[in-house]
Amino acid sequence: MKKAKRNAVIAVLVFLLLVAGGVYMAIEGVGAEESGKAKNIPLGLDLQGGLSVTYEIVTENPTKEEIAATKDKLQRRIDNYSSEGEVYQEGNSRLTVEIPVDTTKYDAHEILDDLGQPGKLEFMDETNYQLFTEGKDYEYALNGADVKNAEARIDTSGVTEDNVVTLDFTDEGAKKFEDVTGANIGKSIVIVYDNKLVSAPQVQSKISGGNAVINHIEDFETATNLANTIKIGALPLELKQIQYNIVGAKLGREAVSKSLKAGVIGLAIICLLMIIIYLVPGFIASLALVAYVILLVLILSIGGITLTLPGMAGIILSIGMAVDANVIIFTRIKEELADGKNVRNAVAAGFSKALSAIVDGNITTLIAAFVLMLLGSGSIKGFATTLMIGIVLSMFTALVITKMLLNAAVNLGITNVKCYGKAKEPKVRGFVKNSKICFAISLIAIIAGIAFLGVNKAKDGSILNFSLEFTGGTSTTVTFEEEYTLQRAESEVIPVLTEKVGLSAANIQIQTVEGTNQVIFKTSLLSEEDAEKFDNAIKENFKVSEISSQSISSTISGEMQKDAIIAIVISSILMLIYIAIRFSDVKFGASAVLALIHDVMIVFAVYSIGKLAVGNTFIACMLTILGYSINATIIIFDRIRENLKTMDKKNNIENVVNTSIAQTFTRTIYTSLTTFVMVFVLFIMGVASLKEFTFTLMAGIVCGAYSSVCITGPLWYMLKKKFNKVK
Repeated sequence: MKKAKRNAVIAVLVFLLLVAGGVYMAIEGVGAEESGKAKNIPLGLDLQGGLSVTYEIVTENPTKEEIAATKDKLQRRIDNYSSEGEVYQEGNSRLTVEIPVDTTKYDAHEILDDLGQPGKLEFMDETNYQLFTEGKDYEYALNGADVKNAEARIDTSGVTEDNVVTLDFTDEGAKKFEDVTGANIGKSIVIVYDNKLVSAPQVQSKISGGNAVINHIEDFETATNLANTIKIGALPLELKQIQYNIVGAKLGREAVSKSLKAGVIGLAIICLLMIIIYLVPGFIASLALVAYVILLVLILSIGGITLTLPGMAGIILSIGMAVDANVIIFTRIKEELADGKNVRNAVAAGFSKALSAIVDGNITTLIAAFVLMLLGSGSIKGFATTLMIGIVLSMFTALVITKMLLNAAVNLGITNVKCYGKAKEPKVRGFVKNSKICFAISLIAIIAGIAFLGVNKAKDGSILNFSLEFTGGTSTTVTFEEEYTLQRAESEVIPVLTEKVGLSAANIQIQTVEGTNQVIFKTSLLSEEDAEKFDNAIKENFKVSEISSQSISSTISGEMQKDAIIAIVISSILMLIYIAIRFSDVKFGASAVLALIHDVMIVFAVYSIGKLAVGNTFIACMLTILGYSINATIIIFDRIRENLKTMDKKNNIENVVNTSIAQTFTRTIYTSLTTFVMVFVLFIMGVASLKEFTFTLMAGIVCGAYSSVCITGPLWYMLKKKFNKVK
């Protein structure tokens, strides 16, 4: 016994030292690179500000070498603006450029102009240019792949200063340029970019060595523009801009601050709830939860995992879900104590009996997060990443840290049953019998959601409030220095935009953001030139503190709609397969998936009736609900499976289902409550862009709890009754 107490003291001290070390590491970091420091967690553009642009590769069947060379050249360009800029490939035919910059110091549209839309660059002689203008077949002498660099300079070597552009060619390009200049002395070499003539310098002599100079340019600005055009087009592949996003740094800082406050307050509320409900185990769970948060911060920092705004939402959601495993274990311990076991045996049995439910529940949630990571894009991948990390960590903290601390408490003599609490005998209600009422309520809600599609179509011309990601177009968020109502924005801002930008008032949609001075203007897809005119018109005529904008082509939006459907279908199929295998009964899987479809349809009704924005976060919301809802369902199924083996044979299947639901009822309520609290605090305190996302998550949490209790068990019973002879 003395050895057990000594080991318990050592375990507690080690835990406290590790927590203290983790806190220090998260605050100060370790080593020259300050490894683990929370401030070193890389932030996505939506949290630090900057711009991103996505290009589609127009060139057919590009090679890996051409793609790599194109990425390298783009990277060299963005290095001029930020050392943290990045170019990465998405799928087989897209390249995305991300440039973190302070948009209060730099004009993002000017950067986009300088970066340009890398298109086709060709050098041709006068004969081939004539064929080109006539629409006939022609051969170019060099293209963008042959040019290494182009720079504007002022040549002071002569009597007067001369504005020039210097050209550097690749080895292969140098040979081609030598040949074409040698054959065209006294004639022009025409430079064509995106099928437009940009320059036609005259060849004075054969040029060898891989370097050339275009001289006698009228002014330095013209020289700079020419150099940028050549540099932009000097890529092995032709690219087309299909999406860009400009995020203000001020909005990013506000998002970080508000999300962190929401996380701290939500964590404090959950710890308090756990202590009130579960006493000593609740206090230990709170300690484990603190360790969970520290570990999460260290993993994000050390792993260099980019944190996005949806990613922060994923962390806060995962904190609420991290309590889930503890609740399952503690509920089991209470039940074992009610059966007459002592505390030591009850703790051991609680962990043992809760294991399968915890593993199954978390794996199904991981399935949803994994599909989201595969099919999601940009910041939604960040949400999936943090959610997956959170799920794995929650299992570790519950099954390792909580278990270690709880066993230490027992070995230190905290063995009074009153410190743990006993489960009361659950009141078994007719869940199966009353399920018809629940089915009817759900059916009415689903039909109402479908009916509103027609109402929305008649009223607004669209069945749902599709956001930019699903419709394509340009959205500009303006933060004014004073409040603008919808009516004021329509009367004062719209006339300026129609005059200065040439937009039709009928094609501008306005949305105010409650509680802020922000107004969102949505239009059809604007060209880069018109988008810059839009920004300038706002800045010149109104007092604004920040402007952010996003532009998405119809190509991207169509793919997002398809991905949303595919993601939900794939997740449901994978969950069906997993549950069928784990429970050795396809009826468990079928009833679970039917309940999931029910949850999706109910939340879809919330989107339809509430006219909430259906965009990229819609996919994340639906898949999160799928994963979370299945968690509670598995707990009930696990108990049904157990009771089928242990309950008196005289009990019919209906009674087994009713008893199982009653036994797990408090667990369903408590876990739903803790997760709801975290999301609710983020809904109240978070930034406006997360309001609808968190609102629908709350609706999904409530719906998931309802369907787990009132839908899944009775559904399984109905399938069992139909395909097997049961009493």
